[in-house]
Amino acid sequence: MKLPLAYYGNPILRKKTSPLKEITDVIRKLVQDMDETMLANNGVGLATPQINQSIALFIVRVPVYTEDRKTLEGDLRVFINPKILSYSDDLCGYEEGCLSIPGLHSEVIRPMTIKIEAMNLEGETFVEELTDMAARIFMHENDHLNGVLFIDRLPPHRKKEIEPLLRELKKKYQ
Repeated sequence: MKLPLAYYGNPILRKKTSPLKEITDVIRKLVQDMDETMLANNGVGLATPQINQSIALFIVRVPVYTEDRKTLEGDLRVFINPKILSYSDDLCGYEEGCLSIPGLHSEVIRPMTIKIEAMNLEGETFVEELTDMAARIFMHENDHLNGVLFIDRLPPHRKKEIEPLLRELKKKYQ
């Protein structure tokens, strides 16, 4: 079932989420619905605050790029109670957007590689190193769990440029 999205200006997007204590059938169904919602909106990641829930869980599908320049949908990954254990010193800029801030894209500088710990839908804790796009999507979605939006990571001059658009979005979705 496609879920309604929370848009810029909704206070839930600025709230730190609570850890998930138990993986139930309700959570499994929520993940299914989140995936359907993300795909219907052409997203590559979706965090629970974006669907008006405040639990530490997000999903991603890192796109796969083929040699003939086609983009394929990546496999569904679920991250429950995630933590970033370390960041690389190497940084990279890449244009980001967000389903909760439609129509806005801007370059965000983030570390190239991160080491993370999370739990999967089976309740197993794992540690993994993520690089490039996988790391970027993880960091973007993990920010949502902490009440941070990608626009918070922009330089001051860019924030000033997008202020009118943000005011319009807030008015449109309030």
